[in-house]
Amino acid sequence: MKVLDLKCSHEHRFEGWFASTEEFESQLSRKLVACPVCAVTEVSRMPSAPRLNLSSARGEAAPETAQAETPPDAAALQARALQFMRELIEKTENVGERFAEEARRIHYNEAPARSIRGVTTPEDAHALLEEEIDVMPLPVPDALKEPLQ
Repeated sequence: MKVLDLKCSHEHRFEGWFASTEEFESQLSRKLVACPVCAVTEVSRMPSAPRLNLSSARGEAAPETAQAETPPDAAALQARALQFMRELIEKTENVGERFAEEARRIHYNEAPARSIRGVTTPEDAHALLEEEIDVMPLPVPDALKEPLQ
């Protein structure tokens, strides 16, 4: 199994797992490799160094690193954001274009209380806020709108 460091044309970095380098090239040429953040298929391979666990092979304990002191890198932040978005999608009901209407129905106890997500105009979102109905704009990447394999 080959684990490759990849980058899309929008500079999003991610990993891809392939049976071989040839399989990666084949999938790339058929536009089957897509960025998990923005779904573009213009993807390139990043240089990566092989990982060698030599200390483990000799029975020595690997030195511990101070994880708490190291600031998270962009890839770690991106991974956390994607995980948050996946959880949000799993735990909310998509009401689509009826978002403003359904938010009002829930707020005024005309519909069961539940967490919802959907689409609304900036004007409708502002009107909801004026009615003291909490809303939060949250763009969902297209790659997360469908189930992942």
